[in-house]
Amino acid sequence: MTTHLDATRESYDTVAEDYAVLVEQLFRQDPVGRAMLAAFAEQVRGPVADVGCGPGHVTAHLAALGLDAAGVDLSPKMIDVARRQYPDLRFVVGSMTALDLPDGELGGLVAWWSIFHLPPEELPAVFAEFRRVLVPGGRLLVGFHVGDERLSPERAYGHPVSYDAYLLRPERVVGLLGEAGFEVTARLAMEGRKQPQSCLLAKTV
Repeated sequence: MTTHLDATRESYDTVAEDYAVLVEQLFRQDPVGRAMLAAFAEQVRGPVADVGCGPGHVTAHLAALGLDAAGVDLSPKMIDVARRQYPDLRFVVGSMTALDLPDGELGGLVAWWSIFHLPPEELPAVFAEFRRVLVPGGRLLVGFHVGDERLSPERAYGHPVSYDAYLLRPERVVGLLGEAGFEVTARLAMEGRKQPQSCLLAKTV
């Protein structure tokens, strides 16, 4: 039986090369998103994981901001792209649902639009996992698409895909983070896109 993690992994293995070109272009055109990453970087003390790192552009940006950053992604092909493009950085295959890290290992964690494919009922466990690997006072930055729909595209980035994607209400994400042991310290709403987007900066309490 194919799980949603299998479907997501297989889909991103398929689109990895074309996805990398597109998202890196979009990232260069996103000064507001980069400002949130800069605010996160100023507050972090200790190593950082970019969870759902894709082709590694955000990991590389965090490293350029002076952080000890490493990337984790479900898709082996995405990790191959990231390692090829940023050979001096650390990238590993893994799932945010069960991070291969000790408790309290990280000073910060970024999930940059990477909770998009998680069924909402799995978010409490994933946020608890984020909390587990962070030190007291550790920082979390989460970006996500805003709404209350489940999307099931058949094609993306010029290729067939089989994943589902989920739009989330910011107030719901704030509540779930609170239940997992986080306090949200900053919120950013971004309009004028295909779907509105939101970023939440939080710390462990």
